[in-house]
Amino acid sequence: MNTGRLPAGAGLLARSPLAALMIAAVSACGVQVPTDPGLTLDRVRSERVLRVGVTHAPPRVVVTGPEETPSGPEPELAQRYAEHLGARVEWTTDSEAALVEDLSDGEVDLVVAGLDATSPWAAEVGLTRPYAESTDPGGQTRQHVLAVPAGENALLSDLERWLDSSAGGAS
Repeated sequence: MNTGRLPAGAGLLARSPLAALMIAAVSACGVQVPTDPGLTLDRVRSERVLRVGVTHAPPRVVVTGPEETPSGPEPELAQRYAEHLGARVEWTTDSEAALVEDLSDGEVDLVVAGLDATSPWAAEVGLTRPYAESTDPGGQTRQHVLAVPAGENALLSDLERWLDSSAGGAS
């Protein structure tokens, strides 16, 4: 006797041809997830330039002068990440506030500034997961993060995967 009901265990696709059609349509579009609305990762790869904002934040970031290449664990990470992308680094030195604005304006792609997971900029930028820890002079543990433009999820995901790899998060 046919009651018009699907057998127990029949999935959503069997019950909804529309759902199956939507999944097929999205798959056919070649939509890549995650995406960068500003195409930052694609631009870095095509132009082969990673624009990195830095501010003096010893010992994580040491900036000795505006024309000098910054040093410390975070600039070294930025340099190695750029190499991973097949790019060179173009440095911009400024204050944290100005660099956050530069991220929002698309002027820089990455900020290395001794930021930690409690950064007040978290609502305005994309922060990586903590990739390293240190203890400050007061004995507090700090979880270090890097910043990218808000919403640039392909860049953020790629950077986090790289940081998670043995080559990335060793700092």
